[in-house]
Amino acid sequence: MNKLVLIFLTLQTSLLLSLVTQSGASQVLPNHAKRMSSFNLTDQRWKNRVLVVFAPSDNNNAYEQQIQLFSEYKAGFAERDLVLVQVLAVGNNYANEEQIDESSTAKLRDRFGIGKEDFRVILVGKDGRVKRRDTVPVEATTIFDEIDAMPMRQQEMQQRGRN
Repeated sequence: MNKLVLIFLTLQTSLLLSLVTQSGASQVLPNHAKRMSSFNLTDQRWKNRVLVVFAPSDNNNAYEQQIQLFSEYKAGFAERDLVLVQVLAVGNNYANEEQIDESSTAKLRDRFGIGKEDFRVILVGKDGRVKRRDTVPVEATTIFDEIDAMPMRQQEMQQRGRN
C-alpha cells in the first residue's frame, strides 16, 4: 500500500511540475507567490516621465493625501507618458499599480537620498533628470502644467495633434 501512495505522489508532483513548466509559474502559483517586477529609471529614459512618491507607509497622512490628489487623473498621467511610482518604507511598492520589488525601491531611495521617514514627490523627465521636488503633497494639475510647459511635451502635443 505504501508503494502505491509513493507512486501516486510522485506522479502528482511530476504532473504539477510539468504544468508549471508548460504554462508558466504565474498561472499555477497563487497571487501572493507571484514574482514582483523590478523597476529601473534608466529603462524609462526617453520613453516615460516618472513621478516618484516616497513615504514611510501607506497610512502616512501626506501620502494618503497625495494619492487622493492623483486618483482622478489616470488619463492625464497616460496622456503625458507619466509613470507613477509609489515607494514606501513599510508596505507594498508599485509602478503604475504593478508591484515592484524592494531592491528597486532601495535603489530609488539611494539615488535620490530619501530617508525612510521622509515624504517626497520627485518628477523625473524623459531625459532622466529631476524636474521637480516637493516635500508636501502637490496637485496633479500643478505637475501637469509643469510638464506641459516643457519643450519635449510641446513637441509631443503638436505631433499627437496631427495624428
